[in-house]
Amino acid sequence: MILGAVFDNHQVLTDLNLATRPFRNRVFPYLLSTLVLLIAVIGIVACLTFLKQNSDKNKVLAEQIQTMQTEIAQLKGEGEKIQQQLTPEEKAKLNASHKLVDSKTFGWSRLFSDIESVMPGSVSASRITVQNIYNDNGRVKAELELSVLSRDYTAVLSMIQNMQNSGMFQAELRGQDLQTTESITYTEYTLRVIYSPNYSYTATPAADVAENKPGGGQ
Repeated sequence: MILGAVFDNHQVLTDLNLATRPFRNRVFPYLLSTLVLLIAVIGIVACLTFLKQNSDKNKVLAEQIQTMQTEIAQLKGEGEKIQQQLTPEEKAKLNASHKLVDSKTFGWSRLFSDIESVMPGSVSASRITVQNIYNDNGRVKAELELSVLSRDYTAVLSMIQNMQNSGMFQAELRGQDLQTTESITYTEYTLRVIYSPNYSYTATPAADVAENKPGGGQ
């Protein structure tokens, strides 16, 4: 009986979960590794699918761009052929129609306002003659002959400098004419100006020539 008790106690002691020999679930690490591997595979598949979709989209866009460029080149070539076949009279009419369109899209009231913004108080405009309106890379420009009246040559030079600095005008002094009346002596200065507004605006019809009296009143 004593030997049986000792044997039973020894068996119980061998079944204890000691710190030096803990129980281990040998299946769990394999399950965890398999789960991590499965998640990684799913992530790789999703990334590859996303990259393939982007690649397909890029190919479609590249084909569309190529098609559009081909069509533009064809239209440009056809337009050049048509212009070569035009007679001089038809070319003149075409240029006139282009100028008419540019003129209708030109903001006359803005032109007068921009000129006033760079003009010193001792200078007044006497005549503005529009010589040409044209489109330069999608931007409407106007060639002007501007005549101003002033008794101060320095003020006229200051106005020209203001025009150059504004980014809207390119001004060049072309001539000056001393004029005398019964009450005042002044000089009329003539300038060649290229005007290019900085932004688009609604056009306001006006005459090609604006006249001012020597006093500056409009």
